[in-house]
Amino acid sequence: MAGATYTRIYLHERPVADITPTTFKSEQLPLSSLVPGENEVLVKVHWLSLDPAMRGWLNDKRSYVPPVKIGETMRAGGLATVIKAGPGSELKEGDVVSTRPGMRCWTEYAVVKTKDCEKLVYPKGANMLDFLGALGMPGLTAYFGLLHVGAVKAGDVLVVSGAAGAVGSLVCQIGKKKGAKVYAIAGGKEKCKWLEEEVGVEKAFDYKDPKWKEEFKKVGYLDVYFDNVGGETLDFMLTRLKVGARIPLCGAISDYNNPHPKGLSGYMNLISQRAKIEGFIVFDYAKEYPAAISEMASWLADGTLKRKFHIVEGLDNAPKALPMLFTGGNTGKLVVKVSDPVNKDAAKL
Repeated sequence: MAGATYTRIYLHERPVADITPTTFKSEQLPLSSLVPGENEVLVKVHWLSLDPAMRGWLNDKRSYVPPVKIGETMRAGGLATVIKAGPGSELKEGDVVSTRPGMRCWTEYAVVKTKDCEKLVYPKGANMLDFLGALGMPGLTAYFGLLHVGAVKAGDVLVVSGAAGAVGSLVCQIGKKKGAKVYAIAGGKEKCKWLEEEVGVEKAFDYKDPKWKEEFKKVGYLDVYFDNVGGETLDFMLTRLKVGARIPLCGAISDYNNPHPKGLSGYMNLISQRAKIEGFIVFDYAKEYPAAISEMASWLADGTLKRKFHIVEGLDNAPKALPMLFTGGNTGKLVVKVSDPVNKDAAKL
């Protein structure tokens, strides 16, 4: 590997609103500079997860994680193979691992701490990419947000925004499995068709249709609104609450790129309907991950959990792909393929 180089993509400047062509830059570095130390491993990255929360990591402001620094390799969850293990590491060469979302993974190779990696063990019916979907952060976010924060139960009317995305599509399915009546909101006829015909929601509403709100009123009122988009859609749903309604506030896709988001005008309905709106971070449920993954894996095994991946080829295309999350350009889980797995049999691709 003498003379070999690798590419990394780093934060060049903080975006004020939308991500621009100058937000990120790439560079090539000598691979020999990556040497794993005590309890570290050198990994070759195969897949990157692109998630709406990554936009928030670019802002220099207080949040649940520190912001990405200027010049720092962009963070993401990823899937990789261990190329070399440092002293004391429990992992070994050839192990296929997932890395925590906070790792600096917009790169072809990286040195990461062993504690920030988890060796993949494939449940029946699962493949490598499921660890960026149903068995990864999107699945866990959907599971805990809906079942713990939303406390959905059989017979509830559940409404999901951003329903054709990675989290939203899983929320719809978990809701159906728990006996709720599920209504979806997504952008475009094709997404709505997929949600109705494949995912199995009662009805999907196209928010690009100017009449969708009037159509939605025919549903009546809701018990749970799982919010991925914020903004005008959230404000409208605040007018459609039943007594005791719950709103898990998962994301705000419509406002992540807006430096001056509007406030809510419908919030007083929370008082009159004795309803609640609650933000949550999936990392808070880490101790309960195994039970959630076990249940999600059982649905993969029996073939009842539908998943869809939107694949972008090449690390260099990651900066162009990330904005798709805020323009409705993807259906299902958005991922970037960086390289082929070192061991295709082990990766089950």
